[in-house]
Amino acid sequence: MTNQTSTCLDILSGSVGNLSTMGATYVCDNLEYMKTQLIDVSHELIDGRHAIDNTFLLFSSYLVFSMQLGFAMLCAGSVRAKNTMNIMLTNVLDATAGGIFYYLFGFAFAYGTPSNGFIGKQFFGLTDLPNQHFDYSNFLYQWAFAIAAAGITSGSIAERTQFVSYLIYSSFLTGFVYPVVSHWFWSSDGWASPSKTSDNLLFGSGVVDFAGSGVVHMVGGIAGFWGAFIEGPRIGRFDQRGRGFMLRGHSATLVVLGTFLLWFGWYGFNPGSFNTITGTYMSGSDSGSGSFIGQWSAVGRTAVTTTLAGCSAALTTLFSKKMLSGHWNVTDVCNGLLGGFAAITAGCSVVEPWAAIICGVVAAWVLIGLNKLAEIFEYDDPLEAAQLHGGCGAWGLIFTGLFANESYVIQVYNRGKDIDVEYGLFMGGGGKLLGAQIIQILVIVGWVSATMGPLFFMLNKIGLLRITSEEELAGMDRTSHGGFAYVYNDQESKNDQLPLPVQL
Repeated sequence: MTNQTSTCLDILSGSVGNLSTMGATYVCDNLEYMKTQLIDVSHELIDGRHAIDNTFLLFSSYLVFSMQLGFAMLCAGSVRAKNTMNIMLTNVLDATAGGIFYYLFGFAFAYGTPSNGFIGKQFFGLTDLPNQHFDYSNFLYQWAFAIAAAGITSGSIAERTQFVSYLIYSSFLTGFVYPVVSHWFWSSDGWASPSKTSDNLLFGSGVVDFAGSGVVHMVGGIAGFWGAFIEGPRIGRFDQRGRGFMLRGHSATLVVLGTFLLWFGWYGFNPGSFNTITGTYMSGSDSGSGSFIGQWSAVGRTAVTTTLAGCSAALTTLFSKKMLSGHWNVTDVCNGLLGGFAAITAGCSVVEPWAAIICGVVAAWVLIGLNKLAEIFEYDDPLEAAQLHGGCGAWGLIFTGLFANESYVIQVYNRGKDIDVEYGLFMGGGGKLLGAQIIQILVIVGWVSATMGPLFFMLNKIGLLRITSEEELAGMDRTSHGGFAYVYNDQESKNDQLPLPVQL
């Protein structure tokens, strides 16, 4: 007889005097059986939640990885036809080289815990996984983010960069530069992470960069800026008097296809950043039991804010560019749409849908303004990647510091009653969160500039960065990859090298 059954019999004997020993034993045995069954069901429910959450994260990983196809199509359509094979191959290498280096070093530098506030120091080569903190699905999801940052950079230096440079910078970016930034702001040990509730060095709250306007988009954009700045503009982009000439991409069709693929993938990028979907939120007197509001609601809201920011940015770009140039330009609209997505990525989970529309409108103006500055300073970025991801990403961090909703911050970041909650300035939360967001912008610019800037400078000094002028005029497909991506005749090849003038 078990101790629990003996206790049960004692209780029944003392409370029900006429209950037979056999009857009491029967009741107690069944109670014990029911308890065992309930424990088993509880364990199954916990296991089921883990299975659901891992399935959600894996599916989100597949969506984010599909963005690589979007990047490839967008890049291919935005460059001239004579460089199509080159830019497509660099996109493949971003994923493959990034996969190896993120496996060996990147994930450990980003999430190796326990560690210090600067860099992780566990899980090299995925040793000790899975554990109570991470499963293999976490690695896959974060790898897809890392190669997205590398893909952003490849667009900035397209059409004039030696192939070996792509391999070097992509491996360094995904294996070290990006992981350190993600550790600062996303790891539970990071010095500015909102998950670090004790001894947080950034106003006691950390930053709110939910899906990476700073961690992903600014890192890729700033790295791309230094590569393009050190290389200089493509031949024919500016004349000796500084007048700009549009070197148009060869396929608006591929640009639109790539944009829609990126839009689709962003539903894994932003909503998927919750990592789990089964949690229940408590508010007021709600105990959480049977609540229809939970993590799944926040995931849905995040998808909505992402959508609205992109839509408002696209429409703002459409009408703004019409007033500026007199044309309805589809490629400009596509870039504006992506700028809205890059901006909302930081605050997508903690802002109201109406605020997301404001985010998109301003992001479009930020992109248009930065493109004008790029023309003035003769800066050449074939995909506007530094302006789009760097500039709009920075605006997204500021936007979050202005519009973050208090209740959403509490829910998403598990803020308890004993933890101070910093939220948007315009939502009544004071200026601490906005200050933290601005500091994040500054440290990302500083870190990426201090690491990627010298790398590109060194590659340029030893002659490994830019191709020769003869190779650039002929096209990298012909000189480096054995032929063009399309069936070409000589006249088309000659026309492809002629820049089209554009009024500044």
